[in-house]
Amino acid sequence: MGTSTRTAQPKLGLVGTLRWLWRQLTSMRTALFLLLMLSVAAVPGSIFPQRSINAQRVTEYLDQHKTTGPWLDRFGFFDVFSSPWFAAIYILLVISLLGCVIPRMRIHYNSLRSPIPQVPARLGRLQASADERVAGDPAKIIATAREVLGRKHYRLREDSGDDARTQDTHELAAEGGRMRETGNLLFHLSLVIVIVAVAMGSLLGWRGDVIVPEKSEFSSTMTRYDTIDPGPWVDLEKLTPWSLTMDKLDVAFEENVPQDSPQFGQPRSFIASVTTQDGEGGSPQKSQISVNHPLSIGGSDVFLLGNGYAPKVVVRDARGNVLYEDATPFLPQDNNYRSVGAIKVTGSAPKQLGFFGLFLPSVDFDDKQGPYSTFPDLRKPALVLGLYEGNLFPGGRPQSVFSLDTREMTQVKAQNGEPLRMMIRPGETIQLPGGRGSITLESVPRWAGLSVRSDPGKLPALIGATLGLIGLVMSMVLRRRRIFVRVTPDGEGTNRVQVGALAKGDDPRLQLAVDELMQTLRSGSTDATYPEQVKKAGAR
Repeated sequence: MGTSTRTAQPKLGLVGTLRWLWRQLTSMRTALFLLLMLSVAAVPGSIFPQRSINAQRVTEYLDQHKTTGPWLDRFGFFDVFSSPWFAAIYILLVISLLGCVIPRMRIHYNSLRSPIPQVPARLGRLQASADERVAGDPAKIIATAREVLGRKHYRLREDSGDDARTQDTHELAAEGGRMRETGNLLFHLSLVIVIVAVAMGSLLGWRGDVIVPEKSEFSSTMTRYDTIDPGPWVDLEKLTPWSLTMDKLDVAFEENVPQDSPQFGQPRSFIASVTTQDGEGGSPQKSQISVNHPLSIGGSDVFLLGNGYAPKVVVRDARGNVLYEDATPFLPQDNNYRSVGAIKVTGSAPKQLGFFGLFLPSVDFDDKQGPYSTFPDLRKPALVLGLYEGNLFPGGRPQSVFSLDTREMTQVKAQNGEPLRMMIRPGETIQLPGGRGSITLESVPRWAGLSVRSDPGKLPALIGATLGLIGLVMSMVLRRRRIFVRVTPDGEGTNRVQVGALAKGDDPRLQLAVDELMQTLRSGSTDATYPEQVKKAGAR
């Protein structure tokens, strides 16, 4: 009865499993897969509205999609870049890249310190080779090869006498392009730097938006921003203090073209002249902010993103007491700055007043659309307003500064019973019906929309991108080569010169480099050159 043998399968065990998982995670294939996953995971952030950018749009989306909206919100599709699954891919990608790069850096460091190998015995078997008879001094031929390869920044190793294979042989080994692997590692390391820098910007950076009319002052504190979006690790109570006064906003529009031209009325320049003060003890400084030319102050960058008009309105009660006096921003709706807005008078009694309507910088009339603007600059400015009275803030809920919540308000009507409509030009005062007082349009200053951004990852990201570009160029331009030269006197007044080369990876110009070096060795000899050649079959 025969016996059967069975090969025992070794059990992997916990340590072996963890080691296998680590090898899989730190492979370049996994890093590329995670990079692809990260780009795919970012797609919902460009499809669905994000709370960090526009929370109001997210609310509107949830109201319009009662079924799918809550499920998308549950899985974080409205907060993609701060969701746990996006962060998990992000962290795994960083670990994978570091696991790929760090061991390769250690191996490459040891490779840089390793000596150049000796000249192989059979140069004709290398990827590219040449074998010729050259007259001249062997030492001089080797010196010529050393000079040529040294100018190309090859590392050199010269053997002769007892160090060479035979007593009368001169040998030279050269190695170049070792920085190619350095560039490759630098490129992969730069990916880690950029990814970490972006994470720093998301965690430690913040962004705030504010509208500042001309002649108004703004201080960088949490309560003064219209909207503010801080990173998870940002303490808004510790913002660097600074202040800014909007002295003047200069805007230029195209006028030197026909009115039917598409370029008529197009903006040409926006320049905000400001006075800044960095910190409590800083001295005032005059500065300018324009498109693509931000102001740097307090560790933040101040960008000029938008502009419009902020009519300065004074509302008085029937006794002449001032209830409201301020420059109220109106939001442009088209290229001619037809702007909508609301004026909220909270100090009136017994009911609060809310004006709503349009500001038109160059007013005109049309039978179908009514009043409209013909040009974005101030030519014939006018306010076209209606009026509500009641509770401006029902339930104390927040609302847009450009609109009224009229759920607990009643529209005021004129004496003929129609809804009240008023057109006010600069310097005019209109009496409100029913003894409600008056409204005056004093002037029309402009407002500037400022976006203040603090991104501590910006400089590291720039450094990482620059290093990545340098590394990519190095890995694409440099060629890893080893070139060997052997000069052996034949006892007949000539020398057998053998040149061989090999490359790491594909190098279509390797044979050309060998031929050029051989031609230089021939021409560098002071004696006659013999045309006899011994070549590797099929080498050329």
